[in-house]
Amino acid sequence: MRRGGTYSPHTEESHGEQGFWPSYADMMSAVALILFFLMLLSYIQNLITGNDLRNTQSALNDTQTLLSDTRSQVAAAQEEYALAQRELQDLSVNLNNKQAELESYAIQIQNQTDQIKEQEKLIGDQKAYLAAADNEILTLRSQMTTVAALRVSVLKQITDNLVNVIGDASKVSIGDNGNIILSEGVFFDLGSSALKPESLGVLNELIDAFAAFLSDENTLQYVDSIVIAGHTDSTGTEEDNRILSTDRANSVLSYLLAGKNGQLAPYAGYFCSAGYGETRPVADNSTLMGQAQNRRIEISMIIKDETVLDIVEQYLALEVPSYSAAAATPAPTPTPTPAPTPNPRGSGIFNVFGRQ
Repeated sequence: MRRGGTYSPHTEESHGEQGFWPSYADMMSAVALILFFLMLLSYIQNLITGNDLRNTQSALNDTQTLLSDTRSQVAAAQEEYALAQRELQDLSVNLNNKQAELESYAIQIQNQTDQIKEQEKLIGDQKAYLAAADNEILTLRSQMTTVAALRVSVLKQITDNLVNVIGDASKVSIGDNGNIILSEGVFFDLGSSALKPESLGVLNELIDAFAAFLSDENTLQYVDSIVIAGHTDSTGTEEDNRILSTDRANSVLSYLLAGKNGQLAPYAGYFCSAGYGETRPVADNSTLMGQAQNRRIEISMIIKDETVLDIVEQYLALEVPSYSAAAATPAPTPTPTPAPTPNPRGSGIFNVFGRQ
């Protein structure tokens, strides 16, 4: 600012210099002020930057801590994952083992099911076999009963015919052993082996009965022998009684084979005689009645052992189903043997196996 006064050149020059320096000072002040403000701004910025840096460092530290925790968690998770994988592998192995066991059980169950079916089939075959065997047993029992009764039936019929001829039932009977028992008095006098004339009618009846029976081939094949046996009481010596009983049996047999024009001669091979003397008493020899009963002729018909054996073998020949056989083929059903049927011939003798 200029002050009022007198103008002069010197004054004007002086006033010019004074006017210059204040302007420079103002300018320098302004520059200094600007620098101050810049420094202040820089300081403030440094302060701000320092705070930001600290904050950033703190955040970085927090981040590093978090990262470390995260890494620990990841490591733990990886361990858990590895453990889970191992457990999964173990479970997978166990699953495979269980599947293998299930397959093995399935095979065993199938095998057992097949075995049960085979056993059920075997049981069915065995039931069928047992039913057929029961029927066969009944048939065989009937046959064996018939065979056992054949001799008694024939001898009973002969006995009845002899009673009609003799007219005295006390002199003819059938013993407990199934033999025809004829009293000594029918054929012989006491102590004699010569046939009495009146005995010929009885012998002729025997010839007719045996001829009718033996002429049937279906029954003849089962006859082993017809035995004429002589017996005595205990009176006399044992040797004499044996000789007497043998002679009497031979006398009866000789007439049977020669009488009625040799009607039984073709069957001579089936007859035989035996003398037992006093060795087989049927009554007490200490009484006269007992001695009379012991002096006798017995006629027995012996069935071949093969007759019964054949029947038994037929039963034994039935094939019993076994497990292996039943699994392959059904057990055979036994074919029952025909039951015995009466012989239609007039003699009334039973045919053993039903063949005419």
